[in-house]
Amino acid sequence: MSGLFGSAASAAAATSNTIGDLKNDVALSNPPEDTISGLSFSPAADFLAVSSWDKKVRIYQIAANGSSEGKHMYDHDAPVLSVDFSKDGQKLVSAGADKQAKVCDLQTGQSAQVAAHEQTIRCARFFESPNSNGPMLVTGSWDKTVKYWDLRQSAPVGTVPCQERVYSMDVRNSLLVIGTADRYINVVNLQDPLKFYKTLQSPLKWQTRVVSCFTDATGFAIGSIEGRCAIQYVEDKDAGSNFSFKCHRETPQGATTQVFSVNDISFHPQHGTFSTAGSDGTFHFWDKDAKHRLKGYPQVGGSITASKFNAGGTIFAYAIGYDWSKGYVSNTQNYPNKVMLHPVAGDECKPRPGVKKR
Repeated sequence: MSGLFGSAASAAAATSNTIGDLKNDVALSNPPEDTISGLSFSPAADFLAVSSWDKKVRIYQIAANGSSEGKHMYDHDAPVLSVDFSKDGQKLVSAGADKQAKVCDLQTGQSAQVAAHEQTIRCARFFESPNSNGPMLVTGSWDKTVKYWDLRQSAPVGTVPCQERVYSMDVRNSLLVIGTADRYINVVNLQDPLKFYKTLQSPLKWQTRVVSCFTDATGFAIGSIEGRCAIQYVEDKDAGSNFSFKCHRETPQGATTQVFSVNDISFHPQHGTFSTAGSDGTFHFWDKDAKHRLKGYPQVGGSITASKFNAGGTIFAYAIGYDWSKGYVSNTQNYPNKVMLHPVAGDECKPRPGVKKR
């Protein structure tokens, strides 16, 4: 099935000695009390939504100097695993282990249940549909289904069965990408949302942790638990540009290579470059077209569980918390739990000059 995309050429992304600087990173005020599962910036203003295992969703306002202030908070009945702002920034969707999705109206502060599944909802995303008068919602669940919702109706307007539990999902324009257990990747054209445009198995040999759509929606990146990332284009004509590379690995001198999970991938809204963040407590910025690492950053003191650029691409937010990659024994009371705001300076995320952009 991977042949649908052509065989992914394994090309190690070129690395450089460019070490990034964390000294200007600022901690978010009054962070959640348990591990952060998701981050979302409003497209309309610098508001940051944070979902957490403490069953709460928090919304912060970020000032130009990096200072932050909590503006709103609401509850779920179980850990919250996903948050996403609507395109106009007026609504926020959240979903999680209570098997429901809620939408909060940012004007009124009121939140209400808008979706339900038979199992945990792992991902919820807004999208725009030409046939709808308002934003639509897509939810992916461990009950092995993806459902579409019109916020004015209580029942789903469409349901698509998947091969396995939904682990990750992302939307960009008309592109929906769904990553499930057993390494299935389903590509959906939201102009025809009730069928899979393509299905493949991940070119990465181990469990999919995250999928993330390119800024221009021509393809997507996949991150896995094995310290690898894959770049995949949707159309067969672009399959020659598919490749995979190693990241988030450590090889102590003379020792076995330690491999860490790639927990999140975020694309820069202007430059189309992207970040990877992992269990090793580092994040990196990459240029997929040049197959080049732009910047690598020192360890931040704990696993990075989520990341996101703001709409202007001037802030990179990353969450530090325990991700259970080392089991129960490593979940200590003094493990850090916070969100850091990294000011994106100068050319940190700019593509390498002279490389033809797609």
